[in-house]
Amino acid sequence: MRRLLGTAAAVAAFALAAAAGAAEPTAPAKDAVATFASGCFWCTEHDFEEVPGVTRVISGYTGGTVANPTYQQVGMGGTGHAEAVEVHYDPSKVTYRQLLDTFWHDTDPLDAKGQFCDKGDEYRSEIFYHDDEQKRLAETSKAAIEQSHRFGNQPIVTRIAPAGPFYPAEDYHQGYAKKNPVRYHFYRWNCGRDQRLTELWGADAVGSKVASSEAPKQQ
Repeated sequence: MRRLLGTAAAVAAFALAAAAGAAEPTAPAKDAVATFASGCFWCTEHDFEEVPGVTRVISGYTGGTVANPTYQQVGMGGTGHAEAVEVHYDPSKVTYRQLLDTFWHDTDPLDAKGQFCDKGDEYRSEIFYHDDEQKRLAETSKAAIEQSHRFGNQPIVTRIAPAGPFYPAEDYHQGYAKKNPVRYHFYRWNCGRDQRLTELWGADAVGSKVASSEAPKQQ
């Protein structure tokens, strides 16, 4: 009887240990980061937030030489920074290649003076890569567009550069489309962003599809 009780106790102890081990939470997969500039970061942030697998998008400034710049400083020029977004994503749900596809269909790669109604170097189109693989994929994607001759002989002016320090923009810029939907849609429409994207990319224009699905309905 003691032997049976001892055996039962051992089995119970093993079962409890196994249950405790199974209950231990596994560490969540670490997000990867991608950085893009495509004109006004209000719009770029909003459009990347709609991509499944993207966990967070931060508006900010990067590509320049001034530390901790303000919106006013960047807007006045001379900092070298672009309005950009830092995209955090789950690589098991969305790939960097897919993010590049979103980027290209949400930018005007022919405009060397800015993007849409916003002109100035701070509104340039640019991909900031974080490692050699991102660099390779970015350069390959750009070459594919050039070789497709989709835009005839017009040069693709989107830049590709290594990612440097990224400075988050002021709080009132973060999630601007959600905080101020009426102002956001008014700005976006009047800037001609979606009209130009549709002209460039047709039905593949990412921004156009996102905006049309969320445009405020008239009462």
